[in-house]
Amino acid sequence: MDPVAFLVSEPLLTLFLVAGFGFLLGKASIAGARLGPAAVLFVGLAVGALSPEFREFPALIYQLGLILFVYSIGISAGPGFAAALRGALKPNLAAAGVLLAAGAAAWLAARALGWDALTAAGLYAGSLTNTPALAAVIESSGGEGQAAVVAYSVAYPMGVTGVILAMALFGRMRPKEADKPEPVVATRTLRITHPEAIGRTVSELDHILGQHVVFSRVRTAEHTHLAGGEDVLREGDLATIVGEPGALEAAAQLLGEDAPQGLELDRSDLDFRRIFVSAGQAVGRPLRELHLPHRLGALITRVRRGDVDFLPTGATVLEYGDRVRVVAPRGRMAEATRYFGDSYRSLSELDVLSFGLAIGLGLLLGAVPIPLPGGLEFRLGLAGGPLAAALVLGAVHRTGPILWSIPYSASLTIRQFGLIIFLAAVGLRSGDAFVQAMASGQGLPLFLAGAGLTFASAMAFLLTAQAVTKLSSGTLMGMVSGVHTQPAALGFAQGRRQDEEPSLGYAAVFPLATLVKIVAAQILLQSLGSG
Repeated sequence: MDPVAFLVSEPLLTLFLVAGFGFLLGKASIAGARLGPAAVLFVGLAVGALSPEFREFPALIYQLGLILFVYSIGISAGPGFAAALRGALKPNLAAAGVLLAAGAAAWLAARALGWDALTAAGLYAGSLTNTPALAAVIESSGGEGQAAVVAYSVAYPMGVTGVILAMALFGRMRPKEADKPEPVVATRTLRITHPEAIGRTVSELDHILGQHVVFSRVRTAEHTHLAGGEDVLREGDLATIVGEPGALEAAAQLLGEDAPQGLELDRSDLDFRRIFVSAGQAVGRPLRELHLPHRLGALITRVRRGDVDFLPTGATVLEYGDRVRVVAPRGRMAEATRYFGDSYRSLSELDVLSFGLAIGLGLLLGAVPIPLPGGLEFRLGLAGGPLAAALVLGAVHRTGPILWSIPYSASLTIRQFGLIIFLAAVGLRSGDAFVQAMASGQGLPLFLAGAGLTFASAMAFLLTAQAVTKLSSGTLMGMVSGVHTQPAALGFAQGRRQDEEPSLGYAAVFPLATLVKIVAAQILLQSLGSG
């Protein structure tokens, strides 16, 4: 049998071959940069170009991949989305303005050069490296969006490198800033000697110190016990506190002098250990609602999320995969461990009920037509509907007994699988159209227009955000990576820093940028199509 005919007749085999070889190619470094998962698209285009019959590759495959990809992004970003909008309102407004201006520029270019609506929308998605926006365009076209995929594929390479070039130029325009040291959470035991502290309760001292430290243990003349808000500190009592070094020093000036030995070294009454949060009952609720001192006689003194330790407060909401330092009576530590779960295996499991309900809600939301001025309308569709639903449900955490959160490791797996499947399938469906476009001479104008759109939008955001905020260059570079939803650019920004500022900036604008591009791409498609 002819090998090409065999590949056409075995779509699943072809899909996974494209995914595997594309992922391998994406790991290769070219001029210091990697294409990453986008390489799967280019391998799919190469294979799809072998036969026009690949245009009939099953659409349901790329649709499933898309839904999994955008939902996993939204559910992970949801808990910080509302806070990011409040804490980074000006940068988000700047991002939305730049992205809408980029859409207007793509519209003008299409009018001037005679491109059709699908080509203009694909150029917009590719120059801003946004796969969900491309997917929304394909869906809006009834699955016949080969022209959009072609334009996306031509513009995408400079969509990656153009942002990096803009960041490099921006970095030269600003003086180099020193890296901020990573916060370190330490423990200190103090003897209460200062008059300002004697006779006060732990709650009163918490208020004075601004909750920058956590009181862990208190030893009176009689025994050692967990620090409680109503505990009254007397002269000579010992108190163990947890916090960053500067906060601990300020607390020492209020409380007293260092004790010769830390209370945490005496584990005869109270024990402590790191516990992995994997049980749903501990996830999605503020700590104050868990009532740990009454339920378990336990106290959380620090939380490790990812690679960063931070102090908990009553408003802290635990997430799957957090590691918590728990202090509890020795006899109740096993009970505390069971309560939090402490199971790596559980974090690879998925609650199919909440997963199915959430995606179903997202698909219903995506199908609702939203009217626009001028008689136009758009739908969030398969890309925007699940993303918007996931952002809301991720922020809510739980509804009654239904926990919407997904374990972090499971979310990453679903995200990568969905993206790879989507890119492989759309590449196979569009390979033949890509070759025809390049042969017709349309490729070079698309490449140049995409490069100009990428570089101009990146520089416009950096300069605008710099003018309206006092954020560091590291945060701004992370934000422009988020505006372009470009992990490769984020990697470049992180390589220039030794702190978490680029990652925090990226997360602050990524969700809104994705939604704006999904909407703008559809508006661009419909406005040119109706004109």
